[in-house]
Amino acid sequence: MFNAEKRGKRQVFIRPSSKVIIKFLSVMQRYGYIGEFELVDDHRAGKIVFGHIVLTTSAGIMDHDEARRKNVGGKVLGFF
Repeated sequence: MFNAEKRGKRQVFIRPSSKVIIKFLSVMQRYGYIGEFELVDDHRAGKIVFGHIVLTTSAGIMDHDEARRKNVGGKVLGFF
């Protein structure tokens, strides 16, 4: 929204939306930061969040947190 404001845009499309985003926009509207907003339900699923990603790396098989700590990359074996 900040970038859109800098470019002079009057409308912004935010996707995916969630209940948290709707509440956040409501608070912004209450304090006058935005004029109005409209929720359009296009029946698309929201963002998919995975708990753990398992990678195969040159340092062995590990989850994504351990790979970041060791600063190694690899290929995704699976996720859960």
